[in-house]
Amino acid sequence: MIQRMLVATDRSDTASRAVQWAAEMSDACAADLLVLQVVAPEHLTAQGGDSTTRAAADDLATFARQVCGERGRALLVYDSDPADAIVRVCEQERVDLVVVGNVGMRDRTEFLLGSVPNRVSHNARCSVVIVNTALNGAGAAPRKTAQDGAEPSEGELLGRAAHVAQVFARYGLRDVLRRTPDDAAGRARAFRGALEELGPTFAKLGQILSTRPDLVPAAVVAELADLQDHVAPLTEAEVVAVMETELKVPWEDVFASIEPDPLASGTIAQVHRATLVGGERVVVKVQRPTAEIEITQDLGLLRRFAEKAANRPAFQQVVDVPAVIDHLSSSLVRELDFRHEAANIERMREVLAPFSGLSVPDVMTGLSTRRLLVLQEIQGTPLLDAPEGEARREAARQLVEAYYQQVLAAGFFHADPHPGNLMWWNDTIYLLDLGMVGEVDAGTRESLLLLLLAFWREDTSFLAEAMLGLATGPPPADFDQDAFADELAGLMATYRHVSLKELRLGPLLQQLTEISVRHRVRLPSSLALIGKAFGQMQLAAAELDPSVDPFSVAGSFYLRQLAGSMRAAVNPAQLFYEGQKLRARATRLLEGLERTLGVRAGTGLQVDFRGARELTAAIGAAGRRIAVGLAAATAIVGTAVTASAAHSAAWATAVFGTAAVLLTGGLLIDVFRRR
Repeated sequence: MIQRMLVATDRSDTASRAVQWAAEMSDACAADLLVLQVVAPEHLTAQGGDSTTRAAADDLATFARQVCGERGRALLVYDSDPADAIVRVCEQERVDLVVVGNVGMRDRTEFLLGSVPNRVSHNARCSVVIVNTALNGAGAAPRKTAQDGAEPSEGELLGRAAHVAQVFARYGLRDVLRRTPDDAAGRARAFRGALEELGPTFAKLGQILSTRPDLVPAAVVAELADLQDHVAPLTEAEVVAVMETELKVPWEDVFASIEPDPLASGTIAQVHRATLVGGERVVVKVQRPTAEIEITQDLGLLRRFAEKAANRPAFQQVVDVPAVIDHLSSSLVRELDFRHEAANIERMREVLAPFSGLSVPDVMTGLSTRRLLVLQEIQGTPLLDAPEGEARREAARQLVEAYYQQVLAAGFFHADPHPGNLMWWNDTIYLLDLGMVGEVDAGTRESLLLLLLAFWREDTSFLAEAMLGLATGPPPADFDQDAFADELAGLMATYRHVSLKELRLGPLLQQLTEISVRHRVRLPSSLALIGKAFGQMQLAAAELDPSVDPFSVAGSFYLRQLAGSMRAAVNPAQLFYEGQKLRARATRLLEGLERTLGVRAGTGLQVDFRGARELTAAIGAAGRRIAVGLAAATAIVGTAVTASAAHSAAWATAVFGTAAVLLTGGLLIDVFRRR
């Protein structure tokens, strides 16, 4: 039997619906109803003390009588923790049933206190009813996502296009990509400001352009390297909504606490420190609720632009716009799915396994989804605050070698290793934020290694060969290899007397790219991204240990790779496998040779020359003309000899003359007909 009921309210409209429901329930059960309001003590101080307390209590009592009649009673309690106060009053009043609304009763301390209804349901010793008090009883509106339907409408795209045009016009941008020196820095700053204002899609476009000195002026590349997100942080209610949508349970069922102030807030996600219910300290990356739909809309707009630009020769000569937009689209789609970043972390863990001084955070796989990523908190210090000692110096050397391992061996590297993404903890460097990674195919890796070794050995001619081997296509017809090698030699000379601390691989690779652009040698776009990453990595390594020689580390890395290949080669199982492959190939080679020589039955050697039919016809025609020409010449000579001889027959001169006319005429007709 229900004899005593309690309903909690903060006097909001939604909480009042819970009070109305409780009043109807108490009438049906003929039960007493206690209407409880919990007020924070600081609110009492701010409002003026005892007089305010009496007024609030009288107002609550009047409200309880209006809603509940004679069975209604009011109680005003001052407490900073509403959920704790509700549970305490339930025990003091021996309540049989407590009623709370599912929304409301949330304020700026939400992350510290959690969801009031959920905490009451977990801790109260009586029955708890949570009433759906959303407007019209309909609950929250479903979140609109890019996966819910079709592409953005024409109206949405036109509206967004107008906004983009307004932003660019406000920043005075017309010829931002012009390579003229007049106020290049000012145009670059304006371009960066416009991209930052336009949101995540255009910010990502700026990041891509910052790695492409072959497409944009140097001033733009330098300015976009510092491009930052400038967005207002999410409210705590927005963060909670995303968490609970992804976790499918109230957030406090998973987290003991979440720090209200974000560690970082970007255009795609926001990051908070938190503690799991088991006590583990973690960081939580929460996707902005509007990020997916905004990015999808912008990508739709950029695809329309790419379709128009694809047919414009002026654009085709400068940049493959559809390819850039496709790259941008694939990058953003991956960043919107946090499971890709989780997979990147696990893949990087395997790459870093040989290096005791390097690691990545653990991923809480069971709690991570498309829009929520939960990682181990690295509780150390910024990398540059690492204490002096052998561990610091060894970690610096390992950081450099690990980048050679990532780029030249694994073909998978952290593309944004600035000091903010490197932490020092327990004598280990932790690589953070693997949302931005790069991949390098096997052929590019081999050519890049040869390029670095040639520079290390100061071999200019082989450096030029390595650069051409790295190119994505043949050089232009008027390519001057000597001038190319001379310019590379000049670059090498500028680095010859530079100290190890001053030597930067990133700028070096960027300068090599610029030389290639001037000579119209097209290098892979990944080379600029590699150069940027190497530059950031070496800057951090040089701060840890200025004596680290990146080229010496490259040489030792190459020797270790060679030794590893030799060890793999002497593996008995591998030797047997390679031997069987060699035997099978040798057998097929000998069988083919025997068939070619005719000592074994089967199809012999067949050579099919493409275009041979046309070549044969041309040779035949030339031979025919030569034969006819020789015959005509003979007839002409015969005519002349018989005509001048004293005792020759008259018919001989006529025959030779007729033959000469016919053969010469036929030859001329054949020549003019085939032109």
